[in-house]
Parts: sequence; C-alpha cells; structure tokens
Amino acid sequence: MFRRILALIKKELLAVWSDKKSRMVLVVPPITQLLIFAFAATLDVKDVPIGILNRDNGKASIELTQRFNGSPTFSKIAYLKSVDEVAPFIDNQRGAMVLSIDEQYSRNLNANKQANVQLILDGRKTNTAQIIAGYTNVIIDQYNRDFAKEKKFALQNTELIPRNWFNPNLLYYWYNVPSLCGILPMLVGLLVTALTVARERELGTFDQLLVSPLMPREIVVGKAVPAIIIGMIEGTVIIVVATQVFQIPFTGFLVALYFSLFFFILAIVGVGLFISSLSATQQQAILGAFVFMTPAVLLSGFATPIENMPEWLQYITYINPLRYFLIVAKGSFLKAMPFHIVFENTWPMAVIACFTLTGAGWFFRKRLE
Repeated sequence: MFRRILALIKKELLAVWSDKKSRMVLVVPPITQLLIFAFAATLDVKDVPIGILNRDNGKASIELTQRFNGSPTFSKIAYLKSVDEVAPFIDNQRGAMVLSIDEQYSRNLNANKQANVQLILDGRKTNTAQIIAGYTNVIIDQYNRDFAKEKKFALQNTELIPRNWFNPNLLYYWYNVPSLCGILPMLVGLLVTALTVARERELGTFDQLLVSPLMPREIVVGKAVPAIIIGMIEGTVIIVVATQVFQIPFTGFLVALYFSLFFFILAIVGVGLFISSLSATQQQAILGAFVFMTPAVLLSGFATPIENMPEWLQYITYINPLRYFLIVAKGSFLKAMPFHIVFENTWPMAVIACFTLTGAGWFFRKRLE
C-alpha cells in the first residue's frame, strides 16, 4: 500500500512541476501577493499632501508651520492665502487636511492664553484622517512644550508617554508579512489540491486512475501529501523572507510554528480536495479555490478585528482555520508565544482537518461509485 501511495505522490509532484500552467499558478500568485501585501497593502501614512492657512504670520505661527515642513509625514504642503481656498482644497482632494491658524495665535501664545488651531480633515479618508490628526496633535503638543519651556511658562504635571509593545516602531509590514505565512500557503495548498482531480479529468487520465489498484483512501492520501509538502515549502520560504529580507524578529519557537503550520495546511488540503472532486475543469477548480479563499481571509481577522464583526459572523470564524493560524504566526514572530498557547490555537485546526479530510474522502468515494 505504501509503495502505491508513494508512486502516486511522486506522480503528482512531477505532474505539478512539468505542467507550465501549474508552475505559473504556484509561483506567480504567491510572489505577487507577497509584494502587494508587504509594500502596497499598508496603513502607514507617508508623504501626505496638506494645506496650511496661516492668518497670523507671527513668529510663533511661522515656527509651528516649519515643524510641519520638517515632518516626513507631510512632505507636500500647500500654503493657502484665504479661507475661500479651504473648501476647494478639500473638495478636489488636493490634500487630506488643512491646518488653519487663528489671527491671534502668536499673541495669545505669548500672553500664556489659549491659542486655537483648527484642523479641517477629509472624512472620506477615515483611516488617513485619524492617523494624520494624531500626528498633528503630537507636533502641536511638542511645539507647545518647547515654547512653554523657552518662555518659562508652567507646564502641566501629567504627561502621557506611549509605549508600543511587540512593534515599537509601528512598522506595518511587521504585521503583514507574518500573516502571509498563513495566507500564501493556504493559496498554494488550495490550488494544488483543487487542480489535482480536475487536471486528471481534463487530460483524460482520471479513468486510468479508477482502474488502478489504488483504493479511494489511497488516492486521497496520494493527492493530499504533495499539497502538504508544497505548502510547507511555501511557508518556509515566507519565514526565510520575513526574517532575512524584511528583518522581522522571530521571537518564538520555530518547531511550534511548523507544528501549527502542518495542521493548518492539513485542514486546507481537505477543502481543496472537496473543491477538486466537484470541479470538471481546472478553471472551475481555480474559481472554486478563490471563492473559498476570499471569505476565509476576510473572516480571519487579517484585515479587520474579529471583535468588530457582527456577533453572528464571529461564530462563523470558529470554523475558519486561518483565524487560528494567524494568531500563532504573529505570536511566534513578535510575542514569543509559549507552546501551550500555540497548542490552544492548533487543536481546533486539527479538528477542522479531521472534518475536511473525512468529508473530502467520503465525497471522493461517492464520485468514484
């Protein structure tokens, strides 16, 4: 039995590697997604165009505007001449924010009175507006402290000192790239298994497989193992790229991460085999894989926190293996996650794998009858 399964595994690996379409599917989408998620899909706010309306022109207001000039966040600054220019500046999306400085700003500041500065933000870009408002508050607060120190004005006794755990510099790719250790192997595992039976049907070799000495369960194992091997290799590549190219620290246990990765791919392979048994062509198999993958990524907590989803959707995420593996991946890279917490998030994937593989095997046998 093991010899027959080994021969089928070898045949599947050779079929994937020798087929040009399969090689393209395995290589191009993961590389594309790695580049997009690492560099393009980022919430970092840089080089934001803003407008400044300075109606004061005093020394204090000019010094404040220079603080914005020296910030890497606001590299494109337009100086407005009147209030009438504010609305067209925001409406036409020439900038995401306008900083409006009152006529009495310098006078009130020198008199140790409240000096008002207005922020006009483009609410259509909600995330950008919130982030640049935070940056602006930091710049203005720091300037006020420096000004008060220079003038020997009294400062407030309470000072808020933020500290960011696990990602001190708030580098967004530190969050994105570890997540790809689950997303990209899921993509590869789905495609390899989804294409396997569909490719046999297209090439006309499926009937030959049916009359072979292989039992249905042996066929399922022989189809699943190559996908597991390829998925583990894909995960290894992402781990190496994350640590060596992007210099993301790995603080956890590598063995624990691979332990969790194995059961994650096992669960995904069952889904891929189910899709493959339903598909008559490779095109249908690819479409079926992406139909599953899109909601799986959206419900994993990768793009938005699961806690922010409706309650009925939060229950659905419990059957999504990617939800658990993303916790393990990010925890292993950034949080030195101990093994017992890795196990707490791995055993649900093992249960899901049992259901998906059993269901795929049962459906596969029904299709053979």
